[in-house]
Amino acid sequence: MRLLLDTHVWLWMLTAPDRLGAARALVADPANELLLSAASSWEIAIKYGLGRLPLPAPPPVYVPERLRSTGVTPLPIEHSHTLAVAELPPLHRDPFDRLLVAQARLLGVPLLTDDEQIAVYEVSTISLS
Repeated sequence: MRLLLDTHVWLWMLTAPDRLGAARALVADPANELLLSAASSWEIAIKYGLGRLPLPAPPPVYVPERLRSTGVTPLPIEHSHTLAVAELPPLHRDPFDRLLVAQARLLGVPLLTDDEQIAVYEVSTISLS
């Protein structure tokens, strides 16, 4: 199964896997393809730059190294993904999460998240709760 990881899920996978609960088995299963959107890299870079996300290395080093070491597949942002955000009702204010929802919908993949607001959208989600 292909799974799109919410930014916090990927970070927890790296730093606090116990926070994943039962989803830990999903991310550890080599039969599952884990996807990390470029939107997550963008979110990580912004939060790091604002001093809200401490990392052991700057994002241009940290993110690619961790993608390689975990075997997570980078997912680019396409014009169709960004334009699909316009079709979403304004249920969530976070632009990164809205883009992840649009990508998950267009790709037909579930979004692995702990954000209950995302489940309000018409998108397949797998909740950590």
